[in-house]
Amino acid sequence: MNSQGYLSDLFSLDGRVAVVTGGSSGIGRAITGALARAGASVVIVARREKELTATVGELAADDCRAAWVSGDLSTGDGVRTAADEAAAVFGEPDILVNCAGINLRPPMSELDDAVWDTTMAVNLKAPFLLGQRFGPGMAERGFGRIIHITSQQAHRAFVQSGAYGVSKGALESLARSQAEAWSPSGVTCNTLVPGFVMTPLNERLSSDPEKVAALAARTMVGRNGLAEDFAGAAVFLASRASAYVTGQAIFVDGGLSVH
Repeated sequence: MNSQGYLSDLFSLDGRVAVVTGGSSGIGRAITGALARAGASVVIVARREKELTATVGELAADDCRAAWVSGDLSTGDGVRTAADEAAAVFGEPDILVNCAGINLRPPMSELDDAVWDTTMAVNLKAPFLLGQRFGPGMAERGFGRIIHITSQQAHRAFVQSGAYGVSKGALESLARSQAEAWSPSGVTCNTLVPGFVMTPLNERLSSDPEKVAALAARTMVGRNGLAEDFAGAAVFLASRASAYVTGQAIFVDGGLSVH
């Protein structure tokens, strides 16, 4: 077997179906592109139709199979509706990537019920409900990949973690629970942990050049993250190559967390 055949056998996503929430911007958009270009048929679930159509149009121009569903992940009914619509496009998914998230940062003393509830609904309950919807089917078919995108704030207090940090810490625990439940049936469940990445979610920080430079200096690589830094890790976790990796938090952070 030549190297191309070997790599294809190990990492190809041909014939797989993926659902990516938050897949039309930032890290989610980069992961969507990576999975689609590796051969998966990808359905993006997000809110903004302009970004959704732009992302799907870009992939279609590269001869990828991609579609979008506009969904509200802040309510249980919204999540269920979006999941059903997503599964109706290319069929039940083999790969679920939970990248949609909100980061509201009031000081802890001003953190109220509304911010807490909204944060938990989008960042934690939606991934739980999507796992409940798709995980058992993956297990029944004998192959599945669930990938959550978390944060440094799942592991350390960092730039006013507040409710966001709590939701991401809980999401890593959810991945371990899902792994325990479904890995015996061929479904791996893992999280990717970014460092500081220049995305719209981090606009408040990325607009301050001094803070951006200080964060880059905290890494071992010497720069902050880019959305495309997640492509390889996402394809690995979505592919056959990661069959024995489950319940793990994989840091894609330039060494920030260990420096």
